Amino acid sequence: MQIAQDIYSYITSEETAYAGKVQVLGEYEWSMRDHIELSVLYKNSTYKTGKDDNKPFKNITRPILNLQYRAEGFDVKDIELFVDNSEDFFKSFLIKKFHERWARENNIDTFIDNMVESYVDFGGALLKKTADAVPEVVPMQSIAFVDQTDILSGPICLKHFYSPEQLKEKGKVGWGNEANGASISIEELITLSLDSKVKDRNDGLSTKTPGKYIEIYEIHGALPEQYLDEDEEYTEDYKYIPQMQIVGYYADQKGNKQGVCLYKKEEKESPFKLILRDPIYGRALGLGGAEELFESQVWVNFDVIRIKSMLDSASKVILQTDDQSFERRNKLDEVENNEILVLEDGKRIGQIDTFPRNINLFDKSISDWENHGRQMGGAQEAIMGDAPKSGTPFKSIEFQAAESHSLHEYRKGKLATFLDEVYRDWIIPHIAREASKKQEFLAELDLKEMQEVVDMLTENRANEIIKGRILAGETIFPEEIEIAKEKVKSRFTKGNKKLLKVLGDELKDAPVSIKINIAGKQEYLARRVDKLVNIFRQVVSNPQVLANPPIADLFNNIIEASGLSPIDFSGLDEQPRLVEPQTNPQLTSNAALSA
Repeated sequence: MQIAQDIYSYITSEETAYAGKVQVLGEYEWSMRDHIELSVLYKNSTYKTGKDDNKPFKNITRPILNLQYRAEGFDVKDIELFVDNSEDFFKSFLIKKFHERWARENNIDTFIDNMVESYVDFGGALLKKTADAVPEVVPMQSIAFVDQTDILSGPICLKHFYSPEQLKEKGKVGWGNEANGASISIEELITLSLDSKVKDRNDGLSTKTPGKYIEIYEIHGALPEQYLDEDEEYTEDYKYIPQMQIVGYYADQKGNKQGVCLYKKEEKESPFKLILRDPIYGRALGLGGAEELFESQVWVNFDVIRIKSMLDSASKVILQTDDQSFERRNKLDEVENNEILVLEDGKRIGQIDTFPRNINLFDKSISDWENHGRQMGGAQEAIMGDAPKSGTPFKSIEFQAAESHSLHEYRKGKLATFLDEVYRDWIIPHIAREASKKQEFLAELDLKEMQEVVDMLTENRANEIIKGRILAGETIFPEEIEIAKEKVKSRFTKGNKKLLKVLGDELKDAPVSIKINIAGKQEYLARRVDKLVNIFRQVVSNPQVLANPPIADLFNNIIEASGLSPIDFSGLDEQPRLVEPQTNPQLTSNAALSA
């Protein structure tokens, strides 16, 4: 196979080839571009031929996709960072609270939502490492071309449309600089650009825009070494080098496309990571949430179009008569209410029956295809929020909901594992650098965190008093220590918003690790609450029964079978102990003297 002589013709030829199909298996052919286009169109109630008022579109795709976003996504609060060292608990506390603030400032929730939506819609999410702290979720529509059998195995080319202001910003990272291989400056390219966005190079469609937009191609991957040096003589004996190139196009005076380079450099490692949803061997994306509804959506639309046609016919009043001159004598479109029309003797007039008798068959077909779509998308009535059929037992609904969620939980687990990798490779190094600087920030502590910090503060205060008394040679009074602890506790527990400070290199070189805790998101919340309430009732009604070892073992087995942890319920059989206040001899003697 002969390679294109330069990067510009290579991009043009590969973008054209991207419109074709690859053979997945046997007669099964697949086009990534068509897959992405149809997924977007059906999600947004649009036919491939465009909007048409005479062709209704009953969208069964979007509601199921919306459910999958909620069922397969998770929040920042489910991501926990900690210092992987048992002796540095306080560092874990600091890095956890620092991450919460950092995540808010960098819109990690939005990043996760975008990743989940791409994962669900198209069957995969492609992430790109950038100079920013948070990776970019690559819009699938922006892909100019990739290997349609395996995205990460070949060059990846993205198409951007930048306004002049956006393109000038790229000058800060070296675009348009001759030292970085640029053959043209950003200002020169802006001057040569057109005021339109080319929708598709293959069909030539363009969209007129109010301002200028410059078409830019960003390509990453192993390409011939000679693409890095345009002055080198072309030869078929070339070797591949991982590289990044930023290429633009403009039309010359004759209307011909001319390619220019804004940036080109060798690239040590790929800036992309990919996760597939329900992978299919032989194609670049897995089974998408919109794709699994294609068949149902097509036939639902087929039925509603037929129903509309039947209703159009039923809405017309069509008359028939054997009086051949009736129409000439009477203009029916001008007939007034209660007007009398005359027929010839022996002639009749009547309405033709246009009642849509078969409409119920189409309604049933729509219902069947909608149910098929729900089954494919794991969106049964129990989790869609639809009212169950009358007489359906509650436990049956609860079981159906749990089973429906299990598919989404499986996919969510894959997302969590992938995000774990993204954090370890790209995000944690950035957070570690930021956290190693002097930081002071306001954090909101939950009840458990408040208790842990209070315990450490009171213990620290007690140790200070004891150390001071020992060094001064004075007597240590336990009740004085307890009073000091209570004062610390009383001051600290006034409000849960606390100012935290990272001192110097306190977190420098700390072995930061990550745990994505999605257990809480995976459980059916109402069922978990029901379990906890039942346990609470049993323990409150008779806490002493847990002192019996066989009953305690049975209780632990019940908790484990419920999917809960017995450790969280340890100590329920312990009775509160009242501590008798100790008398301070010195205080007592002083009180006696004053009396």
